[in-house]
Amino acid sequence: MRFRLTLAIFFAAGALLASGTGASAAAGEAERAKICKEAEERYQKIYGKPSKDEPVTIVKMYKYTFCPALLKVKQGTTVRWVNVDKRTSHSVWFKEQGKKESDRLFSEEHVEIKMDFPPGDLGYLCGPHHEKEEMRARIIITE
Repeated sequence: MRFRLTLAIFFAAGALLASGTGASAAAGEAERAKICKEAEERYQKIYGKPSKDEPVTIVKMYKYTFCPALLKVKQGTTVRWVNVDKRTSHSVWFKEQGKKESDRLFSEEHVEIKMDFPPGDLGYLCGPHHEKEEMRARIIITE
């Protein structure tokens, strides 16, 4: 009987954690969407046009977030990371691929990187904010 009770408590706790994780993930995605909407508004205020109207693919860096957090591009595409934060510097670092971290980008500065990596799913991060702020994102490179 004691064993069954322990198992019942264990499974009930697991169910609570799983449901909480789902709710937390949904709340996190809603917060990310809000931040990315603000980042686009800031981009348009600075540059006078939507980021989608640029001749290169744009990733905005704002409030410790890469927007979008998941990007899919063809191999050889040039991607421009733009810092639209007012007071924080960011960087772009393909650490797992052995690439050098970009210079720190201050407000309204950018870096362009040609996606000459082999096709695949690559993680990248912000050097100064990947640990404490979890500023990380992914880019999927296709042929």
